[in-house]
Amino acid sequence: TPFENGKADLRAYADLLDFQLKNGVNAVVALGTTGEPATLSEEEKRRVTELTLDKLKGKIPVIVGCGSNDTRAAAANCKRAEEMGADAALVVTPYYNKCTQQGLIAHFKAIAAATSLPIICYNVPSRTGVNMLPATFGKLARETENIVAIKEASGNMEQIEQCVSEAGENAVVFCGDDGLTVPTMAMGGAGVISVASNILPSEVSEMTSLCLEGDFPSAAKIQLRLLPLIKALFCEVNPIPIKYAAKLIGFGDGSVRLPLTPLEEGHRAELEALLSKFAKI
Repeated sequence: TPFENGKADLRAYADLLDFQLKNGVNAVVALGTTGEPATLSEEEKRRVTELTLDKLKGKIPVIVGCGSNDTRAAAANCKRAEEMGADAALVVTPYYNKCTQQGLIAHFKAIAAATSLPIICYNVPSRTGVNMLPATFGKLARETENIVAIKEASGNMEQIEQCVSEAGENAVVFCGDDGLTVPTMAMGGAGVISVASNILPSEVSEMTSLCLEGDFPSAAKIQLRLLPLIKALFCEVNPIPIKYAAKLIGFGDGSVRLPLTPLEEGHRAELEALLSKFAKI
């Protein structure tokens, strides 16, 4: 979500959506981690969701981030997204209060029962402090009709492989780490929910399309070419670097909201140099 002088810049956001659509993405996630929903007001979240749907509904699927560490709030978020016309919900595992694996099952089943939207579970233990184990996701996929996918951002390739195995014919696995997209898809993953695609949608889309066509050697070449930039995009906590990179190509002023802070001076030149190999800045 681009900002301008501390406010959500919806004009820049609309341009960003056009940029994504023009460059071949298959779906868009609004209010994911990179969209900074933790510091957006409820009114801002509503406006971002409405604008995304207005621009993209009927063209590509619109997935809305609906997670919360309060099960009732997450369920209400999903119901609201469904009423607004979203195509699916991305629901992160509970953070701070955390829970057991049984708690995860109860949490996601309660949310799924409150909506008919397809639900993508989001596992990112480095941010939440809780890890959804593959067996837990497998049980949810088998027993809950509208839990259809997981965004797997554990960074653990063996765990990702186990998730693919557990999902079977019941669900799909999306990579949640840009640096592991091709390895994940080579093991049966369905694609990536990407940070890098915010600034390089054409390259990321081409890479995943090659994977889906079975041309993993060509996809691997793109993955390896992107790798230094991907690393730079995570030199500080996401979305600090990607917001600065988006500014360099014309989307927003690069600012983030506290407690996030602007990209440190020492990282700016490196990111600029790497991005200049892919885009005019």
